[in-house]
Amino acid sequence: MRERYELVPYLCGTVAARTGDETSGPALLLVGIAATGSAATGSALLAGVTAAAAIGGPVLGVVLDRARRPGRLLAVILTVNVLGLALVALLLEHLPLAPVLILALAVGSLGPALSGGWTAQLPRLVTPDRLTRANAWDAMTFGAASLVGPALAGTVALGLGAMAAVMVAVALIGLAAPLAWSLPSRPTRPVPTPVLDALAAGVRAVLRNRALARVTVVSTISIAGTGMFVVAAPVLGERLLGGAPYGALLLSVMAVCALTANLVVALRPVPVSPDTMVSVCTLVQVSGVVGVLLAPSAFWLWPAVAVLGAAEGPQLTALFTVRHREAPDHLRTQVFTTAASLKVSAFAAGAALAGPLADHALTLCLAVAAATQVVAALVALLVRPSRPGRGRRGVPTESVRSRA
Repeated sequence: MRERYELVPYLCGTVAARTGDETSGPALLLVGIAATGSAATGSALLAGVTAAAAIGGPVLGVVLDRARRPGRLLAVILTVNVLGLALVALLLEHLPLAPVLILALAVGSLGPALSGGWTAQLPRLVTPDRLTRANAWDAMTFGAASLVGPALAGTVALGLGAMAAVMVAVALIGLAAPLAWSLPSRPTRPVPTPVLDALAAGVRAVLRNRALARVTVVSTISIAGTGMFVVAAPVLGERLLGGAPYGALLLSVMAVCALTANLVVALRPVPVSPDTMVSVCTLVQVSGVVGVLLAPSAFWLWPAVAVLGAAEGPQLTALFTVRHREAPDHLRTQVFTTAASLKVSAFAAGAALAGPLADHALTLCLAVAAATQVVAALVALLVRPSRPGRGRRGVPTESVRSRA
C-alpha cells in the first residue's frame, strides 16, 4: 500500500513534466512564427530544442547516476529547463535569432531528463515484482502527454496567443519540480568516477548487453518510422479526410489507442516476456503502416491507425521493462537518458526525411516509413535476446522499506 501512495506523486510528476515538454515544442513553433512572421524561425526553434537531446542525454545520465539524491538534482534540471524555455520565448523579439537558437539548443539538451531521467528512478519506488505494472503506468504518461500537449498548445495559442502557450508549458514543467524533489534517495552514495570513464561505461553497458542493445536498436529504428508517419498525417488528412487539420485527429486516435492498450497491460499483464513483446509490437506496427499505405478511403484508414497506436503503447512498456531488468543500478539513469536521446534524434531524423518525401509523393513517404518498421522488425526477429535471468543484476534487490 505504501508504494502505491509513493507511485501516485511520481506519476503526477511525470504527467506534468512530459505534458509540458510535449506542449513546449508546438508552442515554440507558434511563437517563432508569431514573432517573425516566418515559419522557418518556428521550425528552427523546434529543431533546436530537439537536436541537442543526443548530446545532453548521456551527460545527464552520468550526472544523475552519480547523485546521492537524484530526485533533487532532477528538480534542479527541471527548474533550469523552465527558465530556459521562458527566456527563449521572451528574448526572441529582442535579440537576433542566432543567440536565441544557441539558448534553445542548451534547453533542448536537458530534454532527456523529462523522459529517461524520471523513468530511471522508478525501481526505488516499487518492489521488483510490481515493476512491470508500474512500467505500464509510466509508459501511459508518454501517451497522455503526446495526446494532450499539442492540443493544449494549439488551444491556448488560439485563445490567448502563442506566448501564453509557452507559459503553460513552463508552468506544467515547473509543477513537476517539487514532485521530483520528493523522489527517494539512493541507499548508498555512488562511488565517483571520471566523467569520461562513466560515459564509456554507459555505452559499454548497452552495447555489450545483447538484450539492451537489441531493444535500443529496434526502438530507435521504429521511432524513425513513427516520425515519418507523423509528418505524413496532415497530407493523409487532406487527401482522405477533407483537410490537413484532420490529420491531427489521426495522431489523436493513435495516442488514444496507445493509452488504451497500455491500460489493458497495466491491469492484466500479458504472459509473455518483454523481449518477445517488443518483437510482436514491432511486427504489428509494420502491419499498421502498411494498412495506412494501402488504405483506399477513410473507412480503412482509421482502423490501420488504431492498430499502429495499439502496438506503440505496449512496445514502450516492454522496452522499459527490459531496460530496468538489464541495466546495472549504478548506470541505470545513463542507460535511460542515452536511449531517450537516441529516440528523440531518430524521430527528428525520420520527420526531416519525410518532409521532402511527402511533398514529392505521399505514397513514397509511407512506403519508406513501412520499410523502416520492417527493418526494425527484422532486427527484433534476427537478433536473439540474452537468456532470461542473465541481466537480472540490474533490478535492485533492496525492498522499498529498506532504502534510505
